[in-house]
Amino acid sequence: MATAPVSPPQPSTNRSHMNPVPPSVFTLPQTAQLEALYTIIRDKDTSRGDFLFYSDRIIRLLVEEGLNHLPVVKHTITTPTGTTYEGVRFEGKICGVSILRAGEAMEAGLREVCRSVRIGKILIQRDEETTLPKLFYSKFPQDIAARYVLLLDPMLATGGSAMKAVEVLIEHGVPEERIIFINLIASPEGLQTFCGKYPKLKVITGWIDQGLNEKAYIIPGLGDFGERRYCE
Repeated sequence: MATAPVSPPQPSTNRSHMNPVPPSVFTLPQTAQLEALYTIIRDKDTSRGDFLFYSDRIIRLLVEEGLNHLPVVKHTITTPTGTTYEGVRFEGKICGVSILRAGEAMEAGLREVCRSVRIGKILIQRDEETTLPKLFYSKFPQDIAARYVLLLDPMLATGGSAMKAVEVLIEHGVPEERIIFINLIASPEGLQTFCGKYPKLKVITGWIDQGLNEKAYIIPGLGDFGERRYCE
């Protein structure tokens, strides 16, 4: 069945130090409300409760935007009035894959908008001997190769963990173009590296920050997302 014609979302126009932004990168509409939400979660004095609430709001927006990038096909239904309606439905099944541990925080946002969605998990940590990202654990739906994958991780700094996660997904049969990577904040350096290696997949980010410091932390960033999310 042919994919129904739809107008593709437009690439990022985020106010960042990145020029040009890779064509596969898309950001949320840069509204005053969104900047206010990011200001709250960036603030080191924000309480854990407020950090959870407002980061969850952003995650929900990101997931909704990610769904906008899934292909659809024409689908005809009959309404309660007996009228035929020419609509659309998603072309295929989806699943979320979170990069542990911070990526788990985004699973609830996906479940809120996709009923009974399947979730996979990947644990990637730095190998102390090689300093390279190493796969420690993965668990996916058996039919993941036939699904569209929303890869979930709040922060894209150097891009090492995200690239390793994509490598693992491709090894499990997921085509690159069926992967959509969703994150809250990205660095220009990480986006250039990540999109340079995987130009066929799409990146949905809420904000492109200034860059990385000498410790490879995103600046201005929001600190360690996992620590602020899960620790008192």
